[in-house]
Amino acid sequence: MRHFPSATAIALVLASAGWAAPAAAQDAPTTPAADDGTLGEIIVTAQRREENLQDIPVSVDVVSGAKLDAINSGGGDIRALAGRVPSLNIESSFGRTFPRFYIRGLGNTDFDLNASQPVSLVYDDVVLENPILKGFPIFDIDRVEVLRGPQGTLFGRNTPAGIVKFDSVRPDRDGGYIKGSYGRFDSINIEGAAGGHLSDTVSARLSAMYQRRSDWVDNLATPDKNDLEGYEDVAIRGQLQFEPSDAFKLRLTGQYRNFDGTARVFRANIFRPGSNDLIFYPGVQNPGQTPAAPVDFDRNVVRTDGINYQKLELYNAAATMDYDLGPVTLTSVTAYWNGNYDSRGDIDGGFGAAFLPGSGPGIIPFPAQSQDQVPSLDQFSQEIRIASNGGAIDYQAGLFYFDEDIDIGSINYDNPTDTTPSVIALQRQESRAWGVFGSVTVPITEQFKLTAGARYNNDKRDMVVNRTGFFGAIGTGSASVDDENLTWDLSARYEASDSVNVYARVAKGYRAPSIQGRALFVFTTVQDAISTADSETIMSYEAGIKTEFNRRVRFNLSGFVYDLKNAQLTAVGGASNAARLINVDNVHGYGFEAELDARPIDNMTLTAGVSYNNAKIDDPNAFITGCGGGCTVTDPVRPGSPGIYSIDGNQLPQAPKWSLNWTAGYGVPVGDGEVYVFTDWAYRSKVNFFLYESAEFNDDHMLEGGLRIGYKTDRYDIAAFARNITNDVSAVGAIDFNNLTGFVNEPRIWGIEAGYKF
Repeated sequence: MRHFPSATAIALVLASAGWAAPAAAQDAPTTPAADDGTLGEIIVTAQRREENLQDIPVSVDVVSGAKLDAINSGGGDIRALAGRVPSLNIESSFGRTFPRFYIRGLGNTDFDLNASQPVSLVYDDVVLENPILKGFPIFDIDRVEVLRGPQGTLFGRNTPAGIVKFDSVRPDRDGGYIKGSYGRFDSINIEGAAGGHLSDTVSARLSAMYQRRSDWVDNLATPDKNDLEGYEDVAIRGQLQFEPSDAFKLRLTGQYRNFDGTARVFRANIFRPGSNDLIFYPGVQNPGQTPAAPVDFDRNVVRTDGINYQKLELYNAAATMDYDLGPVTLTSVTAYWNGNYDSRGDIDGGFGAAFLPGSGPGIIPFPAQSQDQVPSLDQFSQEIRIASNGGAIDYQAGLFYFDEDIDIGSINYDNPTDTTPSVIALQRQESRAWGVFGSVTVPITEQFKLTAGARYNNDKRDMVVNRTGFFGAIGTGSASVDDENLTWDLSARYEASDSVNVYARVAKGYRAPSIQGRALFVFTTVQDAISTADSETIMSYEAGIKTEFNRRVRFNLSGFVYDLKNAQLTAVGGASNAARLINVDNVHGYGFEAELDARPIDNMTLTAGVSYNNAKIDDPNAFITGCGGGCTVTDPVRPGSPGIYSIDGNQLPQAPKWSLNWTAGYGVPVGDGEVYVFTDWAYRSKVNFFLYESAEFNDDHMLEGGLRIGYKTDRYDIAAFARNITNDVSAVGAIDFNNLTGFVNEPRIWGIEAGYKF
């Protein structure tokens, strides 16, 4: 059993909480309820200004308050946001360190470490491009905003699907907190923050988080009891803010993350052939033997071999400056991120091979052990913008520059315990982008406003691949892609009454061209060292209504339709075990989102959300190879080409048509505080894992719920919690080149938590 050292990390968190500003309640500007028990106003920065959620012509949802606290119970990572917002899905084949985001069905299943995604993550106004940056932990966060639909004017490149936006608590908020929890599998979650004014002109905030979990998955191939799925995760944020005058503000930020744990556990032959039922083969077999009859799936056991570990280290420094020039405010956001990453795991998901004695579970045709590395990642971004300060017409304009250099190593081993690679692919990618943007809002009447914006984008990416080992002579090459594009949006908002706003929006979005350096081969025939995809564009049309009645009920509804031209997709896996970039002519999508917030009585809160997403490939000439691991492909075969299938008409992978979420909270006053109960639930319908459709590689539905029961005052909060309380077991992804390998959702976690605000 693996036990991670924790004394240093815990000391750092306690130290941060001990550095106290003047004692005061931590009053967040975004609150779930007003002091009088009615719904509180929700302030968002979806348009780079602080505005009421109900007043902006964009489909936005916010996660904050009790819902965010519940999601974080027990050490949840960013994937726990999946389904908690309509039309949002998040999954990962790397676990906590490489999340993949999907909004309105649009995302990217690519597992390579330079994968481009159509959902951008913005952390404190800084775009995080590389996937290993996007998993930065959620702690001391004011709110999470999810902006659905193209956001190509104010937020720029690679946002055709939308944005997930994080805003941390600012240093000029006086007060802080410390909280800690202990749960199943020795799960520990400790976080704390303290900040406020050090003087009239200087404020500071220090935040820290520590999470750990012991190994809890028992590998039957070793004599140890528990071997896998443990981790230790430490993250720290420091902020220092200077306000020498009312007109000038400078905020300096430094962040650090260190993750040490196991790579994602893949499970061989998890799917019953011909269905998506989850199974487990309990025994081993020798060459030529038929595997023992499968039994019910058990999340707690695997039979796997090889070396398994995962390490991630990130550094960040940023400076944000605001200078009030009178008619306008000048803002500069400068940020640098650096990281390194190393992950090795058992890709075949089992032990041994069919030609060796004692292999399993099920038939393992051949062993597959791989290692993915980022020896160095450097990202620099600079944005300068001006925004009007009041007046009849609101406007913004700015310049953006982005520079990223990344080294990637993809390593294969002949045998699971080898330390000498058989194939090494070294990739060097350089990306440069810049843009010019502007947006203006004009009041036509007191009730009617028009907003128009545009952005010029210029992108260039270069890659060099050097491959050694068996495919070294062929798997070497270089490629460059570049493009320029004009994105824009036009929206109208009409205030029908004090309680009702209606809006309409049309927007053009864009994703820059991409390069992938994984060698493409079918058995012994190497096809190419590099694949590329041209840029994609999207036209999105949306209309909605936002309502609020008596400050007790808030209901928002949006409907949309989009056409994604020259869609960038990734043919993941298959017989070639590749991540091959392709373009298809069109992806056509339509659907709706609806959200409800209610305070029927003073001590009760209710929320609900629902979305429907139809996101289908529309290209009669789109063909890809099927799986190489014995699955049952149900798509039509291309005439005269066995093993090549049409994906025309398929729903995009990881895109459930239906998703629902709901919460309920109720409190009973007791003494100086209240006894409360809060529950949150998320449901999604069927998802397919790959571009082709098969009987095995999908999941029918998933329903996960959480429960939190506790007692809180203005300062104290003591609670018992449970996550995935029904212990739902659902496949959330798969690997398809060797056998019917898959991976599943997080287990049920329960525990206790105590917190203190000051």
